[in-house]
Amino acid sequence: MVIKISNLKEGEHYFEFKNNIEDLELKEPFFGNYHVDIRLNKLHNQILLDAELKTNANFDCDRCGVNYNSTLKVNFQIVYLFGDSAGDNTSENRIYLSPDADKIKIFTELRDYAVLSIPMKKLCSDDCKGLCYTCGKNLNDGLCDCENRQVNYKWQPLLELKKREFN
Repeated sequence: MVIKISNLKEGEHYFEFKNNIEDLELKEPFFGNYHVDIRLNKLHNQILLDAELKTNANFDCDRCGVNYNSTLKVNFQIVYLFGDSAGDNTSENRIYLSPDADKIKIFTELRDYAVLSIPMKKLCSDDCKGLCYTCGKNLNDGLCDCENRQVNYKWQPLLELKKREFN
């Protein structure tokens, strides 16, 4: 993805891109199209890029195992500075451009931030109840018929704490 900056006047500019997720070289769990809204603020010595990227992904819930689709959204900012880096590469969100640069490429950033938007804990819903530890029934569909709901005595203090927390 390339944004031509040579003819842009100083000030804010808005861009919107929609394309197939495969154009970012992303595969599973991503599918469909991505959508990115970009606000570019061009100043005389720098460009501030503020982007919101939306992608679709397919996951298996970590608690109940149900397959579900999710829309992932991530915001990121990049500062493009005109001139030499002067050996200062302490930030990954700061990129130095030559003074005669006519375009910026954001392909790598879009791909990287899409991957970073994948949640560590994938849940079909925030209140997913998971599976019964005895029979394996999905507790989101209702209670199971397990008679033996004995809890290991080691976990009893946590259950008491949970009862206090939600009452």
